[in-house]
Amino acid sequence: MNDEDKAQQELINTLEKMRLQLDETKKSELGIGHAQYATRTSEIRYRRLFEIAETIAEMIDKKEPYKAGHHLRVADLACAIGKEMNLADDQINGIRMGSIIHDIGKMFVPSEFLIKPTKLTETESELVRAHARSGHDILKDIDFPWPVARIVLEHHERINGSGYPSGLTGGNLLMESKILAVADVVEAIASPRAYRPARSIHVSLYDLRGNRGTLYDPEVVDNCLRLFDDQCYKLMED
Repeated sequence: MNDEDKAQQELINTLEKMRLQLDETKKSELGIGHAQYATRTSEIRYRRLFEIAETIAEMIDKKEPYKAGHHLRVADLACAIGKEMNLADDQINGIRMGSIIHDIGKMFVPSEFLIKPTKLTETESELVRAHARSGHDILKDIDFPWPVARIVLEHHERINGSGYPSGLTGGNLLMESKILAVADVVEAIASPRAYRPARSIHVSLYDLRGNRGTLYDPEVVDNCLRLFDDQCYKLMED
């Protein structure tokens, strides 16, 4: 078994832990007992669930070492946008989970394509783009309390239909997906990639302003810009 096969098997084992944790959480929520104790127990179990998700994010980071911390930075920004939009806590928890594991499908993309320092061929690009659907297929049978698989599927869609994998337009996308799309782009532009160095956060925000209403949801963009411009938000450090 090579290193990639081992990593994929480790992912499968970790997803099973996640599935079991969700099952235990649901059982505890259905149990009869003191309300305060039940709430505390549920909070502990959900905290463990997110710890498992962060373990998965670390596995994905190993596939793309130059992106270390990407998923947690994206999750932090996406949740901040959700809070700025006054979304419900439960919806923000769904955004957090979807953001932390949004690139899970890359575990099944050959590493040489993810770290290639030059332009990918069309065939290689298609294999990389397949990670959104692969991620959905990996997660769709896990009974999350949030639409995590769909968020993962849609995080590269764009509101004008130019995204992938399905070319969906804004009205057909979850708000959570549109928030993750913006957070992912902001972090991606401002951080290093295999083929280029990191760029200024101002470049990210310039991209948002220029593509507001075409690629990115206007409400999401406005709230993201307000975080940076008015509230001095900064991307998480590694």
